[in-house]
Amino acid sequence: MFAGPLDESIIMRARKAGLLDLKIHQLRDWTHDRHKTVDDRPFGGGPGMLMKPEPLFEAVESLRGENTKVILLSPSGRKFSQAIARELAGQKDLLLVTGHYEGFDERVRETLADDELSIGDYVLTNGALPAMVVIDAVTRLLPGVLGDDESSADESFSQGLLEYPQYTRPAEFRGMKVPDVLVSGHHAEIEKWRREQAKVRTKEVRPDLLT
Repeated sequence: MFAGPLDESIIMRARKAGLLDLKIHQLRDWTHDRHKTVDDRPFGGGPGMLMKPEPLFEAVESLRGENTKVILLSPSGRKFSQAIARELAGQKDLLLVTGHYEGFDERVRETLADDELSIGDYVLTNGALPAMVVIDAVTRLLPGVLGDDESSADESFSQGLLEYPQYTRPAEFRGMKVPDVLVSGHHAEIEKWRREQAKVRTKEVRPDLLT
């Protein structure tokens, strides 16, 4: 699942430029039985299977360095945001542990993890897609990745607001005109308009961000 998205576009260029060192590990490499078992039935009954503690503990303990932050991807984590992405971009080493089945043995959550993240209030098949979302969002914030580091500072959520409306040429298309202020050349007025429009859009679409 990781091969396509992590070998394209910005992430691919960041890896080739040495700005991002990314490795993918197979949990079954830390199993010791013939079937390479990584899951088992939950004590007390119930549907589904749980990730076993033994291979997870061995994997994390062998991969974790002095500055590694271990993050579980699961629906029960705190909701991932641009602010968290910026926080993680400042870390030296991240180890993302992707959930599968019905989740993790609680001892993994209590003992191994430094943090637990969810990308939204819905359930996915496993933690691979959330891990890729986190990788993409964090990579964009690494110094030098976007070329112009101001690009990430102006994006949606960077200032706690949605991004303001954007326009490009032609200045008029099918009777629809670009706002006059954007073609005025008056940079202070343009910035003022953009801040106001960002607030208006956020209030209409995501009022929760304003609280």
